[in-house]
Amino acid sequence: MEYNEPKRILEAAGVQVITASSKVGRVFAAHTNEEVQSEFALENVNVDDFDGVFFIGGPGALEHLDNKHSYRVLRDTMEKGKLYGSICISTRILAHAGVLTGKKATGWNGDGQLDEIIQHAQGFYVDTPMVTDGNLITATGPSAASIWGAAILEKL
Repeated sequence: MEYNEPKRILEAAGVQVITASSKVGRVFAAHTNEEVQSEFALENVNVDDFDGVFFIGGPGALEHLDNKHSYRVLRDTMEKGKLYGSICISTRILAHAGVLTGKKATGWNGDGQLDEIIQHAQGFYVDTPMVTDGNLITATGPSAASIWGAAILEKL
């Protein structure tokens, strides 16, 4: 839902969506038993080729995407003034990448730790389904996937 619904919204409006992951090829989404096609490995992403970069959450997000390649992509995206964001648990990746300084953000907080994680990253946790702060767009999870996709489209 966090991947498919925003992608559907964006593609219906004519936006080309490119998927990157820790590897190229079929990527298995454990929580939905679906496979998606990854066109790029994160280590090969050049943010100059994109209008925005967004991280999807779900099981495996931290295991496969919380790494130096993701951090570089996010920092480059922010520094170049492009759109960026996350949904669900992936907001923690943004915090670890250092791209939440002075920013309001939200995400999955089922363990009650996101407020502290965002504060440690010098950001401000907002307990709302979706929040936009400049070029940053974050959302809490599957129930916010549609409004997150619509917010991305509006900013594009």
